[in-house]
Amino acid sequence: MPPNPGLSDLTFTFARIGCLSFGGPAAQIALMHRIILDEKRWVPEPDYLRALSFCMLLPGPEAMQLATWIGWRMHGSIGGLIAGGLFVLPGALVVLALSLIYAAFGELPLVAALFTGVQAAVIAIVVEALIRVSKRALKSREAYAIATLAFLGLFALTLPFPVIILAAGLWGFFRTPTGTTEAPAEPAVLSHVHVLKATTIWLAVWLLPLGLLILSAPARLGEIGLFFSKLAILTFGGAYAVLAWMTQDVVQAKGWLTLPQMIDGLGLAETTPGPLILVTEFVGFMAAHQTGGWTLGLAGAAVALWMTFAPAFLFAFAGAPFIERLTHMPRLSGALAAITAAVVGVIANLSLWFALHVLFASVPEIAIGPLRLALPDPGSLRPLPLMIAAFAAWGLLVRCLPLLVVLMLSALASSAAAVL
Repeated sequence: MPPNPGLSDLTFTFARIGCLSFGGPAAQIALMHRIILDEKRWVPEPDYLRALSFCMLLPGPEAMQLATWIGWRMHGSIGGLIAGGLFVLPGALVVLALSLIYAAFGELPLVAALFTGVQAAVIAIVVEALIRVSKRALKSREAYAIATLAFLGLFALTLPFPVIILAAGLWGFFRTPTGTTEAPAEPAVLSHVHVLKATTIWLAVWLLPLGLLILSAPARLGEIGLFFSKLAILTFGGAYAVLAWMTQDVVQAKGWLTLPQMIDGLGLAETTPGPLILVTEFVGFMAAHQTGGWTLGLAGAAVALWMTFAPAFLFAFAGAPFIERLTHMPRLSGALAAITAAVVGVIANLSLWFALHVLFASVPEIAIGPLRLALPDPGSLRPLPLMIAAFAAWGLLVRCLPLLVVLMLSALASSAAAVL
């Protein structure tokens, strides 16, 4: 292996990765593999795969946390902060710019028509994510059963998302035999004292600003900080896993955004580099802008970013020294496998929920005993979004067109239809 790179080389490399990391976690992890392992040869393949397995155990964006681990391995905490921060920063700047444009011009008829196509394409994007996660997660009858129960719990019983994830994790943990496989001991220099120090620092970085927001900032900023802090510790299985819960709370319970705005935000986040969970920045901006204008909107975006990624750094730095040990614990692997299976059901619910509300103008909820079923009015079917969604599905799933191309063509199609 070549010697560790200098900080300038590390910085330039992750700035490059941050600008090129389109296409979701699978594409981002593959990009880092190509640059860090194949081009730079900074990390051995087995270590990279163990670190990836570890990051998948954590709540938060696994690709960003993997970047943080690579930087930490090269140059300690400062390297991890540079790598993880630069993985997020380019996309965060683009999402902020798009949020400003959306708030200024999103109500114009032509712009609204453009986003009709984006909303329809998002249906196909989420279905593609469902298929991708299913192939990885559903390898046994038990996994299929967990996914089915998770879907029914959310769609028919409206159980809270955290309950679904907790139940799946506990089932997988206690279902798996105890014990450990042989793992190398952690280096002595990576003592528990170092981990305690990192944990204390990042807890303070996360929770002290949250306390100040709740005590002294405008009420909306405190609400945003608390909401995204809770979201950050429950983001198992990627951003799609929490989008339904986030949408339900943001749209239905809190009324911060409308459903079309939420779907538009997801479409915007899909077009940018960086983790998809950057959609929280859009939500934070729009939620604050709604009550306090542009200045409060910018503050809301900053708060959402801070409360989303400070916990991700905490989990990455606290666990990084013990990757060898943690990834050789069967029960943790069992919990992860069960959570991943449940995430399939969660994304299936999200796919159906988005599809119903984009394709139908009226989706009343019907109560049958304990069941709460969203059943669309067939007469309210919207033909244009249906055709665009079908095209997007063909482009992504059959022709394997690039995501950005599908989104652009979908937006252009809905705009052209509006003009005609």
